[in-house]
Amino acid sequence: MTLTDITWLDLGLAGVGVYLVKQILTQKNPAPYPPGPPGRPLIGNVPDMPQVKPWLTFTEWGKKYGDISHVEVLGQHIVVLNSVKAAVEMLEKKSSLYSDRPVLPMGGELVGWKNTLYRKNFHRVIGSRAAMDIYQPIEEIETHRFLKRVLAKPDQLQAHVRHTAGAIILRISHGYEVKENNDPFVDLADLAVDQFSKSTATGAWLVDIMPSLAKVPEWVPGAGFKRVAREWHETLEDMVAAPYKFVKDQMAAGIAPKSFTSNLLEGRVLSAKEEHIVKWSAASLYSGGADTTVSAIYAFFLAVTLFPDVQKKAQAEIDAVVGPDRLPSFSDRDSLPYIDAVAKEVLRWNAVVPTAIAHRVIEDDIHNGYYIPKGTLVIPNVWFMLNDPRTYAEPSEFNPERFLAKKGKEPETDPRTICFGFGLHLADASVWMTVAMSLAVFDVSKVVENGVEITPEVDPSSGTISHPKPFKCSIKPRSAQSLALIQEDA
Repeated sequence: MTLTDITWLDLGLAGVGVYLVKQILTQKNPAPYPPGPPGRPLIGNVPDMPQVKPWLTFTEWGKKYGDISHVEVLGQHIVVLNSVKAAVEMLEKKSSLYSDRPVLPMGGELVGWKNTLYRKNFHRVIGSRAAMDIYQPIEEIETHRFLKRVLAKPDQLQAHVRHTAGAIILRISHGYEVKENNDPFVDLADLAVDQFSKSTATGAWLVDIMPSLAKVPEWVPGAGFKRVAREWHETLEDMVAAPYKFVKDQMAAGIAPKSFTSNLLEGRVLSAKEEHIVKWSAASLYSGGADTTVSAIYAFFLAVTLFPDVQKKAQAEIDAVVGPDRLPSFSDRDSLPYIDAVAKEVLRWNAVVPTAIAHRVIEDDIHNGYYIPKGTLVIPNVWFMLNDPRTYAEPSEFNPERFLAKKGKEPETDPRTICFGFGLHLADASVWMTVAMSLAVFDVSKVVENGVEITPEVDPSSGTISHPKPFKCSIKPRSAQSLALIQEDA
């Protein structure tokens, strides 16, 4: 049941109940709520909550009401943050009050993604650039294989990006080397992660606003969301169990390569609870890293299709530093500042997680004179933070030079300080490697069909994880020498 599936009569009745209970139980607030769209009698701000691309509606609220705006939906208070300053002041400086993470009834409870909260082992695996260094050979080998796939079938770019992201993270998480085509683990994980994005999308499910609906039987009219949740739960369970069983079988046979999972299992007899944590930790590593990387890398190809001058500058730097006789490697990173800037601009220009994951307030708070009650959901509008003209000049332009120091001008804010998330360092490494290798050997340009040049549309999808709209582009080797580099053994 989505917000559009429910009638105004249903909302009205529910709203009346909430309103009457609140009138009886609530006391006068110690301070006003932050400003926001005025609520309707009984139902509050239900009609104001966006279901498609909520970050655009939140941006409009920010322009009208300021960096902190507030709505109330059937008794649930929601605060939206529209600036980095507000996010830092509340989510970082007051983290003891704002660090709780809500478990959404649809995605968290009914589908089961709440189990991916087991992340205590992540920091030593992918929690810093230094921790990622051990996986650099995997990144380089799989990115070289990506070049080969693109060369063979350039019209299937999106599939190649997804395949490579899955290959890298499954090697790290489970020591699994993917099949070249139609890999069952990659296909299963892609399906589950797509369902995650849909099941946790801001404002998409009424049960997230009215948790009591989770107890409604599946056969009740209007409870189709329960059937959807059951099917998505089965997909998720398969995604978690199948690669975990692969690792255990490999270990039993004495042929398991080192991986996140094998390291946690090696030499230990685990209780059922411990095994649950290991299994879901590994699944969290995949679901948190793969889809963000797919979105960012696909956006890179869109950007260089639309902004050919960026491609020329990047290729000139690679030619000067690396030369034509080899592919770039991570050892070149410090010598390629423009390539580094391109990778940063990819993360800024394409907001992978445009509204981040909501926080929940643990106790009542007064912030900047505004009352933030216990239980309030706090949503950072990351998309606007990355497109705020107060922070980034001409934000719709793809301009890597904004991150390069110039005489009399400091670089603009590093977007990686805004792109919160444990998968950041994995995405950062994968994006950098793909940018460097791809530009070293490929020319990317607009497609010409029937004599007409096709300009791709910049239209990100809605969902917790946002992807560029599918587009066409031309990808060709830069030279005979580039072709030879691609065809070398990875």
